Amino acid sequence: MSMFRRGLARKAILPIAALALVAGCAPTFEARVARFSQLPPPSGQSFVIESRDPEKAGGLEFATYANLVRQRLLANGFVEAASPAQASLAVQLDYNVGPPREKVQTRPGGWGGGWGPEVYSVTQYNSQLAMKIVRSADKASVFEGRAETISTSNNLTKLVPNLVTAIFTNFPGNSGETVRVKFDPTQPAKPATVRPLR
Repeated sequence: MSMFRRGLARKAILPIAALALVAGCAPTFEARVARFSQLPPPSGQSFVIESRDPEKAGGLEFATYANLVRQRLLANGFVEAASPAQASLAVQLDYNVGPPREKVQTRPGGWGGGWGPEVYSVTQYNSQLAMKIVRSADKASVFEGRAETISTSNNLTKLVPNLVTAIFTNFPGNSGETVRVKFDPTQPAKPATVRPLR
């Protein structure tokens, strides 16, 4: 094989190896979480979950994600109300994924990086889950939280469950603090790491 052909083969191997490396890191999920809270310690307060976006209300997709939030609230000591009229708290939920945007990156080109940097682009999406808890008696907000992540996928069925996990990690959190939550979705029993953002 000529040196030119060997060089082409090496060029082809590098992107494949890079993709394999990315795929190997895929299970790790990282989100930026900001929370503001005046929630009293849970003592059986009842709740209902509502959509903050009227277009999502009543849909099966929203019901699926609302059920994930419901399970987390129950695990934290809250109780589901039989009807909205009987709820002491209204949990307002919304989620979305932004339009694609291209990010230009570089990596070493050629075998061992001897041929200079290789420039390529990656499609990224910003996705967000927002949750607000309102006291039914006076409509006062007692919790406001937001979890955001950047990913190469816009698949909400994968993103939203992970964002729910992130926003409920160390719930309700320290009011006014923004943290970075990192965990492996394939190992739910393994605790997430939480680090304050400075």
